[in-house]
Amino acid sequence: MSTELDTHAAGTAADAMPLLGLDHLELWVGNAKQATHYFVTSYGFREIAAAGLETGLRDRASRVVQHGNVRLVLTAPLVGTSPVAAHVAAHGDGVRSLALGVPDAAAAYKVALERDARGIDEPYELEDEHGVVRLASIATYGETVHTFVERASYGGPFLPGFTAVEGGEDLGLLTEFDHAVGNVELGRMDEWVGFYERVLGFTEMLAFSSEEISTEYSALMSKVVADGEGRIKFPINEPAEGKRKSQVDEYLEFYGGPGVQHIAVQTPDIVNAVRALKERGVRFLATPTTYYDDVAERVGEIDADYDDLAQLGILVDRDDEGYLLQIFTKPIGDRPTVFFELIERHGSRGFGAGNFKALFQALEREQELRGNL
Repeated sequence: MSTELDTHAAGTAADAMPLLGLDHLELWVGNAKQATHYFVTSYGFREIAAAGLETGLRDRASRVVQHGNVRLVLTAPLVGTSPVAAHVAAHGDGVRSLALGVPDAAAAYKVALERDARGIDEPYELEDEHGVVRLASIATYGETVHTFVERASYGGPFLPGFTAVEGGEDLGLLTEFDHAVGNVELGRMDEWVGFYERVLGFTEMLAFSSEEISTEYSALMSKVVADGEGRIKFPINEPAEGKRKSQVDEYLEFYGGPGVQHIAVQTPDIVNAVRALKERGVRFLATPTTYYDDVAERVGEIDADYDDLAQLGILVDRDDEGYLLQIFTKPIGDRPTVFFELIERHGSRGFGAGNFKALFQALEREQELRGNL
């Protein structure tokens, strides 16, 4: 059974770890130039900054794309000995860093280590003519890290060492990061929920049992942790026992371990956004047509046309606080791992619990086509 807690009751434990929000997500990919082209042409991002051989990097190249406040860093290896190359070989294209904006990176790192986090990069500074940025990073599940970013004294395009680039056009379809979902091994969900509560001062916002997220064949369990302001939300999934392999099992197999499964981004107009992205070649999961037989009766009046939702495959769900509209893309790469979610919120802080069955059925159809169900 699902439960919801007050995310504003983080208490004094969070006071020593103030967080400003998700600064950016860094994906380690096989080819940053091609990945940038994909996000610019398909998702309507614009390229804003780049770093590589021309800026003094010898083992990697990075390109930064942005759509609204959704900022992605796409980093690829330049040599086979780069740690980026090893990561891509093991996982394919995937999220390396969930970067968190902080007022003081050194203080955040110190507190995290005092709370038993494992350090990856000790606090350091990057500086150029635009100012200074301070960074540090800690480990989380798998090879994923959290990078603390202190940028209040910086006015450049992204970070020192990056040059400004003008490419593409922000289509105004996406506004903010909504949440990022991590998949972990069976039996380790509660361990990582405890990590976020202890280290970052998060609270458990929601919990979903295997009975709530299941079909005839497969199931998973999920808990959502959030910071005290509810700006940063990280659902953590683990597989549950079922007749066949679940989406989490498939992810863990092809990603080679735990990692970020999907990235949810907010849109002010999901109908317009989905139409535009489909025209640009983005492929979304197909929703069973039977889903729309009783959806209007179940959800009630909304500021959207149910015929449009059915035509585009958009899901809708209502809770005590309001409703939301959501849709999921197919994986962005060849491996059945990372994908995106578009979400339009009207009061609801939930995650579409009423849509879990339809979503699972859509995912299972894709798994069956891949021979992985």
